[in-house]
Amino acid sequence: MADLSINLAGIRSPNPFWLASAPPTNTGYQVQRAFEAGWGGAVWKTLGEPIINTSSRFAAVHFGGQRVAGFNNIELISDRPLEVNLREIAETKKHFPDRAVIASLMVEPTREKWHEIVKKVEAVGVDGLELNFGCPHGMAERGMGAASGQQPDLVELQTMWVKEVATTPVIVKLTPNITDITATARAAVRGGADAISLINTINSLAGVDLDSWNTVPHVGGKGAHGGYCGPAVKPIALNMVAECARNPEVGVPISGIGGISDWRDTAEFLLMGATGVQVCTAAMHHGFRIVEDMIDGLNDYLDEKGLSSVAELVGQTVPRYSDWGNLDLNYKVVARINRDVCINCNKCHIACEDTSHQCIDMLTDPSGSYLEVVEEDCVGCNLCSIVCPVDGAIEMVELVPEQEPVTWNERQSAIAMLQSVRDQSTKEAIS
Repeated sequence: MADLSINLAGIRSPNPFWLASAPPTNTGYQVQRAFEAGWGGAVWKTLGEPIINTSSRFAAVHFGGQRVAGFNNIELISDRPLEVNLREIAETKKHFPDRAVIASLMVEPTREKWHEIVKKVEAVGVDGLELNFGCPHGMAERGMGAASGQQPDLVELQTMWVKEVATTPVIVKLTPNITDITATARAAVRGGADAISLINTINSLAGVDLDSWNTVPHVGGKGAHGGYCGPAVKPIALNMVAECARNPEVGVPISGIGGISDWRDTAEFLLMGATGVQVCTAAMHHGFRIVEDMIDGLNDYLDEKGLSSVAELVGQTVPRYSDWGNLDLNYKVVARINRDVCINCNKCHIACEDTSHQCIDMLTDPSGSYLEVVEEDCVGCNLCSIVCPVDGAIEMVELVPEQEPVTWNERQSAIAMLQSVRDQSTKEAIS
């Protein structure tokens, strides 16, 4: 079996699977149950001044027969006394010394408040701190959470305050509710962050009840925006992790969060630069035992790839992730339909004819009707293979290039150079 242990900025755990700061990590009882199931670490539900939560507070988006494709909540930080949480953290760490226990923190943006809570939580033996600059609802209206996380100067300043007294590694949790997440990631690093975690939840409204006209969820007929997570946010989270991982001004370990449901999702986040991952919605949907399949699946994958440790996956895809202007404009793939597998449902033809490039023809021969791609018209958009309901019926085939690779940026550079030569020739002719 491969070595699944990780070291995230000095925080060690036996595997990369941590529970995110959320309802599953609200109590010592829950975290200890999770550790018994096999989770490598847990970020305790955010600590600060205890608040009052509402009822109800959760909602889900179901799509195409899948339950909980997305999850929305208006729950805030821990509503239990700080002293109770600290006692349970100490007990949990005593019983599970090899597991990572990280305290998520959120307080008013003052040096005194940060110093006070950091000293209290480190006194009970946590392995690290996670600064919650991401919660988009409730706390943001009080100047905390995303209200701080959307302002790079506040992210930098508060991180610096924490680092003034912290003796354990400091992780800064970033909000996705921002134009450029690398701006706040770089600010966290300037403030001294040892690592970053992302993404926190996305500002959202789950829906509207068409019978009562109430929002979903609602509290006595009133609603509010909440935080969105679950499988639906994974592509957004994966992109933001990748953007931070490839930015040389960030350069610290990343804890990946957002829609991670199984070992495959985990492997993708690791390949895109995360050292480890945090999971919430999947655990709330299926329970703590899902970690068993995640561990087994990741182990099998590493064995299949001939890798001896999970660390060998981290960041392997990052060099392949770039900007559109660096993509080869002469690279060409086309769709080909396997008549032996195709069931003639015509979904590819309809999709291509109505919404793409009209390059799939409906033909007939003595054996009956069939579909065929007009390759000279095919732009390789992948739409037909995406809508096809049968695996193997449509293959995207790479063609031998007819021209040398060239990117948009290279073309623009060549055009600019040519124009410069022309301008110089004109000046010389005039003189």
